[in-house]
Order: sequence, then C-alpha cells, then structure tokens
Amino acid sequence: MIRAVEPSPHVSAPVLAAYGYCETVTGQQARNFAYGIRLLPTSKRRAMSALYAFSRRVDDIGDGALDHEVKTARLEDTRALLARVRAGEVEEDDTDPVAVALAHTARTFPVPLRGLDELIDGVLMDVRGETYETWDDLKVYCRCVAGAIGRLSLGVFGTAPGARGAERAPEYADTLGLALQLTNILRDVREDAEGGRTYLPADDLAKFGCSAGFDGPKPPEGSDFVGLVHFEVRRARALFAEGYRLLPMLDRRSGACVAAMAGIYRRLLDRIERDPEAVLRGRVSLPGREKAYVAVRGLSGLDTRHVSRRTVRRNP
Repeated sequence: MIRAVEPSPHVSAPVLAAYGYCETVTGQQARNFAYGIRLLPTSKRRAMSALYAFSRRVDDIGDGALDHEVKTARLEDTRALLARVRAGEVEEDDTDPVAVALAHTARTFPVPLRGLDELIDGVLMDVRGETYETWDDLKVYCRCVAGAIGRLSLGVFGTAPGARGAERAPEYADTLGLALQLTNILRDVREDAEGGRTYLPADDLAKFGCSAGFDGPKPPEGSDFVGLVHFEVRRARALFAEGYRLLPMLDRRSGACVAAMAGIYRRLLDRIERDPEAVLRGRVSLPGREKAYVAVRGLSGLDTRHVSRRTVRRNP
C-alpha cells in the first residue's frame, strides 16, 4: 500500500514562490493535465505541478530544434540536477524554482524519483530517432515517458486506507499511463511524421499497408488506415479498462483527478475512432466545456463507482 504523507502546514516563502512558478507553467502548457489537478487539495496540486514542470522541461529539450549532441548534453545535465534533488542537495534559495519545488515534493511525498530518470531515458530514445518493430518494443518507450509519470503521480496521491488490492496500484498507474500515451500517439500521428518520428509499431503498419508513413492529409494509397486506427483504439481501450482499476484504490479527490485526466483522453479516443482520418487532417482535441464536464464527472465519482461494481462482480 502506498499512502501519501500528510504535508506540514507551513511552507516557506521561497518554496511557495517555486510552486507558484510550476503552477504557472502547468496552467499555460498542460492542456489536459491541468483539468485534473484542479480537483486536488492544495498540497497535492502543488506537488503535481512540480512533477509536470520538471517533465515539461525534459520534453521541451527533446522536442526543440537543437542538435542531437546538444540535446543529449542538456538531458544529462537535467539528470544531474535530478540526482541533486534525490540527494537532498537543493536548498530553498536555489535559483532554479523547478528544482526547489521538486525537492520539497520529494521530501513531502513518497514519489519514486527514478521515474523521472526513466522519462529522460525515453526522451533520449526520441533524440536518437528510435523506431519500434512490435508493440512490446513500443511499450518500453511508453513506460518511460508515461507509465513512469503514472507511478510518480501515485506517490503523490497515495492509496486509500484499507483499499483492496492496493499492492497492484503501481501496476495499474503504469498501465493507465500506457493508455494515455497510445492515445497521444494516435492523435499526433501526422504531426510526428512531419517531425520525422514514427511511433506505431512497424509490424502493425505493415499489417495494414501503412508502412509508407503519413506525410499528408490522406492515408497511403491502398492502405487500410481505418483498420489500423481501430486496431490501436482497441488496444488502448483494453489498457484503459485495466488501468481504471486504480480508481477505487484512491481517495475521492485523487480518484477524481485521475478520472478527469483519463476521461479526457478516452473521449479523444472516441473521436478518433469515429473519424480515424481526422488525425491526418489536423490535431484532434476536445472543447473546454467538454473537458470541464469530464472533470465534474470525475469529481462525482461515477467512474470510480462503475469500476468498483465491475471489480466486485469479477471477484465476489
């Protein structure tokens, strides 16, 4: 069982300022993530913002226009900063607000900081331009860039006292991260192709005649692009179904946060399934009012109750 540690009510002014910076970054750049963490109590919301801000820094290095050698050097510098955080060497008056906030988060909650090393490993895979032959290969990447974030988040959320099967919570958090990342990959297939990246497994692309890639608003000639998307959607739905078993293990507001974030991506998946070729024409997204509805639904606990009933039926 992973239980979140109750934070001290006193937070110093430098740490509050550092968290404020991280929350600004999150509010400006996290289109979907921010809807979920708004549902958390203050201490957990700040901690999640610190994790996001550090993760955003790593992602921005990988997505930037720098040479590969410079990106690699900067990622290793970021790993060295993470080692300082882990060793307790970042003081409250440090000039890096993300490091200050992350260090406070690590002292307050049992977050497995090794997950941020995994994120750096995953972004280095992007920098090297790695491709993936099979789903098993792609899962390694997804676990680094998304599953690890799920496990880090669980360190902030903790599991509710007496939660049944809580020892499997990290596994479910990891699986939910995979579901979100596969949805991202489907949504961004054209954008990634324009950036020279291909994430979908080569085996799947070959099976559906899509090995030529996606360099325009229409599928490769003679391909079964719709079949490919529906195949990957089914895979993502199975991951969501497994990962959602985490919800009953969380307290109400943490469960609401996870249900909101996952719910937004599930609705994106619905849109992609209804119109697969939309991902080749532009970025598929949800309007703000729909995201707000998903957040309210998460706070109501509907998804958690549904998963709880299903679990009871499976395990009477």
